[in-house]
Amino acid sequence: MPRSAREKQRTNITVDAGLLSEARALNLNVSSISEAALARAVRTEQARAWTEENAEAIEARRIWSAGNALPLAEYQVLKTD
Repeated sequence: MPRSAREKQRTNITVDAGLLSEARALNLNVSSISEAALARAVRTEQARAWTEENAEAIEARRIWSAGNALPLAEYQVLKTD
């Protein structure tokens, strides 16, 4: 579901009063900025957790790739060698 179609929920957060005053003086949308920062933090943590959970499979694939030729390597557009 697109982020804009999701239900919004009110919450309270504690932020530095001076920073909040500056943001308001600059007409910044604190709610949108907070939501974007939270979404970025969630994506970052999800990626970190996924990498940790799949580390063994990633390493196994890396070892396999190092010992075996990649099946379509001759058609690879970006050559690394």
